[in-house]
Amino acid sequence: MKKEAEREARTMWEFICTFLKWLVIAGVTGGIGGLVGSAFHLSVNWAATFRAAHPWLLWLLPVGGLLIAAIYRLTKMENKNTNAIIDAIHFGDKVPLLLVPAIYLSTVITHLFGGSAGREGAALQIGGSLGCYIGRLFHLDEKDMRIATLCGMSAVFSALFGTPLTATIFALEVISVGVFYYSALVPCIVASLAALAIANAFGIAPTQFTFAFAAAPKLLLLRVAALAAVCSLMSILFCVTMHGTERLFSSRIPNTWLRIAAGGGIVIVLSLLVGTGDYNGAGMDVITRAIEGGQAAPDAFFWKLLFTAVTIGSGFKGGEVVPTFFIGATLGCVLGGLLGIPTGFAAALGLVCVFCGAVNCPIASVILSIELFGAGQLVYFALACGVAYMLSGYFGLYSSQKILYSKLRTEFINIHAK
Repeated sequence: MKKEAEREARTMWEFICTFLKWLVIAGVTGGIGGLVGSAFHLSVNWAATFRAAHPWLLWLLPVGGLLIAAIYRLTKMENKNTNAIIDAIHFGDKVPLLLVPAIYLSTVITHLFGGSAGREGAALQIGGSLGCYIGRLFHLDEKDMRIATLCGMSAVFSALFGTPLTATIFALEVISVGVFYYSALVPCIVASLAALAIANAFGIAPTQFTFAFAAAPKLLLLRVAALAAVCSLMSILFCVTMHGTERLFSSRIPNTWLRIAAGGGIVIVLSLLVGTGDYNGAGMDVITRAIEGGQAAPDAFFWKLLFTAVTIGSGFKGGEVVPTFFIGATLGCVLGGLLGIPTGFAAALGLVCVFCGAVNCPIASVILSIELFGAGQLVYFALACGVAYMLSGYFGLYSSQKILYSKLRTEFINIHAK
């Protein structure tokens, strides 16, 4: 009995020590991630505002592309992207710290000159690199380094969007679909909250929307399921188009410099065809208009898909998640009018559905709906996320993402997202 009591005491002490260790490491990671994430948020916002005030900057987009290519050549960060961060967690690889200034500057350049991209891809890369570096400073072993990398991802994502719970669950869920790293839950939530506190101190408001929902129409659950089914197809189309455009550019224009300059030229032509503004940059104003005003052009989702595919596929840097928000919100707004769903509410549903289908993260998507829109219509968002997750198949934005368990049955499959 005495020996067993001693064993229990040692085990409990081990839990306490590990808890305290991660409070310190995650707190430091969240603090640093919050500072860098806040600076990145302000930099991207400045770039977007400056470009809006000086529309002629769009003509320099190919030059901006050459600057990005030069930055990646000088830092030797070619082929380092979000997939590299995911691989680092899978295999315990180190993420180079030089990725932070490379993706930071390159994403700001993309937004400054009018490329169509988001910012969360950069957030995951910046956060993963910072987390890995901080883990090395604390002399963590290979398994703990993976948790430190996840902490960094959560922290910068939280600082950018003001959604700490989504940042936490997304980082844990996106790596391996079907397996949830519970050991990283407390570290990631601590890092996310610390980063959010830093962002709040800089006056960065969390991303939130409101939509009109006076009364639920009849058979709303069926209408929502139908909308989610269409959005799941859009998420597949988005993933296929993004991957296919990147392969097409690489095969047709092998030279990195020519490829990114050509991509910038194509974006300029597209902007002249459909007008500058809505499809350049992140397009948060269009998302807000669709959700809060219930208004979206019928073809807005198509143009955003094309602009983003050309921008990212040719080598510009940024993220794909905010474009999924744009495409989902505008598509949902259009579908809402056809399905008899309040258009603002349908736009909100479309946003989370396309995001869910593209990243294969249903739990994070449900939590995202709460942090962005409140919990008032949670049951509809949960249903929509479930439908979008199942019907999107095994397609995904990140080819390094592992689908460990089948979406159709209780079966271990261990494949990569297509």
